[in-house]
Amino acid sequence: MKKKIVLASMLFASVLTLAACGNSSEKETTTEATKVEQTTTAAATELKDGTYRAETDFDERGWKAVHTITVSGGKVTESTFDYENKDGALKSEDEEYNKNMEAKSGISSKDATDKLDAEFLEAQSADIEVVSGATHTSENFKKTAEALLKAAAEGNTETILVK
Repeated sequence: MKKKIVLASMLFASVLTLAACGNSSEKETTTEATKVEQTTTAAATELKDGTYRAETDFDERGWKAVHTITVSGGKVTESTFDYENKDGALKSEDEEYNKNMEAKSGISSKDATDKLDAEFLEAQSADIEVVSGATHTSENFKKTAEALLKAAAEGNTETILVK
């Protein structure tokens, strides 16, 4: 008799636990999907037409990230991300740097930034995949893209300094 009571209690506890987990997960998934949909819709409908620019400070190697987007019809139609040195030279145009980076990581700076720009235009969001071999560049891209989307939502065409 004791065994039946213990077994029944364990069975009841197991069913209760599974039911609670199932309901919570379903609610979280639905809530997350709703949040993503609302964010995507809000970003797409609230962008104001114009040209927006974001920059970082110069890094220890003398480069700063520079990102410019153009919004037309409420959508990002152009995205140009690169690194610039104090003389205004672009990293994507530095043949030696690109050759060395591709030899080490499998992708050049130019190819990485071109890929990030294309993904951003397609997604219309800063939520894009990291480019393998260009993790630091991908992180900087995401930071500047987020700042630019915020600026475009506000209609702020001043250059944004991203930390």
